Amino acid sequence: MRKTIIGVMGPGDTASQKDRENAFALGKLIASNGWVLLSGGGCKGAMDAVNKGAKSANGLTVGILFANDHLDLSEAVDIAIVSGMGSARNNINVLSSDVVIACGLAAGTASEICLTLKAEKHVVILNDNELSKPFFTDLGKDLTHIAKDPQDAIEQVKRILASVKEPASAAK
Repeated sequence: MRKTIIGVMGPGDTASQKDRENAFALGKLIASNGWVLLSGGGCKGAMDAVNKGAKSANGLTVGILFANDHLDLSEAVDIAIVSGMGSARNNINVLSSDVVIACGLAAGTASEICLTLKAEKHVVILNDNELSKPFFTDLGKDLTHIAKDPQDAIEQVKRILASVKEPASAAK
């Protein structure tokens, strides 16, 4: 049976301390639920923190790397996929995830939110940027969910997973 993949997207260099704390908690909660964590796999900011959180709870972590090497890989990534695609890898992150959680906000994270909505997938937004929340909610309508903290984000993911039916081809 295919494992549930939860993508957590967030800033690297520009992540705030709160973004990193939220990401660590998200990673831990994702692993505790038996889900696979998918991220950008980087060794900075929210990407690094979410992987470390998942590993602290013995979770499985997958990182889709921006570059064509392992130089910026988080030490907490189990499976590194070297894309060499730059920001184009954001689409792989989104399409490979059952649900996306956007933790923090930067240009790359915003692009991943938009790609998630374009793919008609659910995104849970966890950040302090009050201007972004109505913007993405307007864009995504019922696909956009706003979380107040990591636990709320995970509860929303559980509700989303329970409500989304697998496509007929995946059920075979």
